[in-house]
Amino acid sequence: MRRSLLATAASLALSLPVLADQRFEVTLAGHAMLPGATLLAPPADAPEYFYLSGRFTGASRVEQPGSVPSVTLPGYGARPTGLSLPFQGQPLQGFSGIKPAGDGSYWVTGDNGFGNRRNSPDALLMIHRIRPDFGAGSVAVERTIFLSDPNRVAPFLVATEATPSRYLTGADFDPESLQPLPDGTFLVGEEFGPYLLHFDGEGRLLRIVETRLDAEVLRSPDHHALSIPPQPGATIPFRARRSGGYEGLALTPDGRTAWAMLEQPLFAAGENRSEGAFLRVLEFDVGRMEWTGRTVRFRLAEGATAIGDFNFIDERRALVIERDNGEGDPSLSCAQGIESTHERPCFANPARVKRVTLVDMGSTDAEGFVRKIGHVDLMAIRDPQSIARHRGDRAPGAEETVLRFPFFTIENVAMVDADHIIVGNDNNLPFSAGRHLSRVDDNELVLLRVPELLRAH
Repeated sequence: MRRSLLATAASLALSLPVLADQRFEVTLAGHAMLPGATLLAPPADAPEYFYLSGRFTGASRVEQPGSVPSVTLPGYGARPTGLSLPFQGQPLQGFSGIKPAGDGSYWVTGDNGFGNRRNSPDALLMIHRIRPDFGAGSVAVERTIFLSDPNRVAPFLVATEATPSRYLTGADFDPESLQPLPDGTFLVGEEFGPYLLHFDGEGRLLRIVETRLDAEVLRSPDHHALSIPPQPGATIPFRARRSGGYEGLALTPDGRTAWAMLEQPLFAAGENRSEGAFLRVLEFDVGRMEWTGRTVRFRLAEGATAIGDFNFIDERRALVIERDNGEGDPSLSCAQGIESTHERPCFANPARVKRVTLVDMGSTDAEGFVRKIGHVDLMAIRDPQSIARHRGDRAPGAEETVLRFPFFTIENVAMVDADHIIVGNDNNLPFSAGRHLSRVDDNELVLLRVPELLRAH
């Protein structure tokens, strides 16, 4: 009887409302990875030009494959990552949004290639269907869909304008989130506009949806309608930040409504300052393919600078990745006044804030902020059974029963079942080295047991 009463009490406790942004425990249940240096051949009908990628990632064009050693992004110590550009093939990298396909596989989207419009005109845009095997620790790529615009939907010049196939590249768009729709098409959140992009099941562009906030068309400095003015000092009208577009796109379970969440705060109207430490979340009617005009706000956790992904788990509650801009284990951070060098690397900007937050989209306060229910810390994943495939570089004596997920960009989260979520990184190939000091990041997926988080309301 006593055991029965205790079990009942525990069950009730898990279903009671959480009064604040409570931290819950997280335990590793699986760890799988796709090697960072995974390359694909372009489609057979693509120009031969695309058999090489990454020509434009330096100060000038480079055509010799593997001739330029890669280092980490500016601000991370210029550490070598072990790969060299250009690549022979198209990199399968940058998973920036995930959605379960219902059979143990997942849809994921790649991003724009190498980080911006200028350096990615030879990087093709793709959607993949992948299947992680957490027992073997591997990830199979079951299908790749190359995105294209054969019907000339884009109202601007695309990089492959004069070709019959008109495959889209990282100079055209930057996909960062996706939702498969009930009719077999895909809705993609994009950063250059920022736009919502609608593709058919074969990756052909159907429409581009401009962002509207109230009566304003919301633009980033990479919006295709903007250009550098002829006079120095002139202003360019935009409020969304560069690389601050739709990192999160969540679809309600009924498939009727999508909520698009910006990655970073907007600039205040007409000013060179943030409007606040919060993100705009805009409601979109999928049936009409139009914005509804309704918006809410997501308040960033202390120390967080951006979000990485956004997915519903039921009709009201959703998961959001919050992150800072750091990468690497804090135990190997560079000491004050010490810089990372090739001979003595260290993490110049280590990871601190990496978490998955549960929100109630059906509950907002008087200022329009959605209620945060609770979160789990991705820098403190319990691993009592030593499931982790590797823990990366860290200081001697570090906790052996804890896995950190110390990546610059963590951009994939979804519910797997009533007890588990899946989380994955964007490895920014070949520029991120957050797991190891001098080795490019793999595409990692972790299966996390978080029953208390998923039951909280």
